[in-house]
Amino acid sequence: MGRPSIDPQRWQPPPVAGRTGPRADITAIAELELLHVPGSGPEDVAVDHDGRSVVGLVDGRLCRLSPDGRVIETVADTGGRPLGIEHRDDGTLVVCDARRGLLHVEPDTGTVEPLVTSVAGEPLTFTNNATLHPDGSVLFTDSSRRFGIDHFKADLLEHSATGRLLRWRDGEVEVLLEGLAFANGVTLTHDGQAVLVAETAAYRIRRLWLDGERAGEDEVLVDDLPGFPDNLSTGPSGTVWVAVPSRRDRTLDLLLPRHPVLRKLVWALPEALHPKESRDVLVVGSDADGRVTHHLHAPGDRFHYVTGVREHDGHLLLGSLVEGAIARVKLPA
Repeated sequence: MGRPSIDPQRWQPPPVAGRTGPRADITAIAELELLHVPGSGPEDVAVDHDGRSVVGLVDGRLCRLSPDGRVIETVADTGGRPLGIEHRDDGTLVVCDARRGLLHVEPDTGTVEPLVTSVAGEPLTFTNNATLHPDGSVLFTDSSRRFGIDHFKADLLEHSATGRLLRWRDGEVEVLLEGLAFANGVTLTHDGQAVLVAETAAYRIRRLWLDGERAGEDEVLVDDLPGFPDNLSTGPSGTVWVAVPSRRDRTLDLLLPRHPVLRKLVWALPEALHPKESRDVLVVGSDADGRVTHHLHAPGDRFHYVTGVREHDGHLLLGSLVEGAIARVKLPA
């Protein structure tokens, strides 16, 4: 399949984090334990009540790992590219498949059923991440209405902000937010009053109030992050964890406010000459008010491109879009 054309939109990036943006002391990750998977690209990590991790691989398989990572079983195959994964209380899974839409998966039988494949007759282009509301609804993102996962970098270069936050409930789909700059990770706040969504291409996290006096209002909660925010999760104490696959790219930041033809020229270059992700392990944590409380970092020599993060039993479990393992790190005090 050929490379699609792009229609770049001008956008002024915020100043580089660390000068005026949210700050927290950088904490070095002391030890990085790798739990290998039978394939590549465990983009997200979902942990069940028994401490077992479920990940989705690039070939479509959903695999479940024992807590120590020594026992691995394939529980289903979506036939697409599974990204975000959530456990329901009954043990079933809700899976965001970039190619197939929002799916319901029965891990005991391997049954895969679509929940949402289109919105108002328009096929979903890039279903990415989800969170489960106590009322049984699923809040999830469609990252782009222009490009699928195979050309996600085109969306970052174009910056046309066609991402959406959607809600599935009782067979119906509602658009909660649109015009998002690459809608990505989704999580509920600890009190369930609001939903947070990452705008990867804008280096920020947006909050939409679901209940209370401010229901329906949205605002930027965390701005000027040090990199591209990906999947989100909320820890037991309320910390909002942000997986950051790469630091901001200086070349991209320079191009975004300039004449669109420059980005068209870059997109036409061989892929080897496109801006590249940094090689880091990077996770950010914030409190309910958007104050950055954690800035965790490790060199990317053994693991990198962190796209998923879950807190469990005093540790963080990290997923990656490209690695052949998930990583486990001890949660700093």
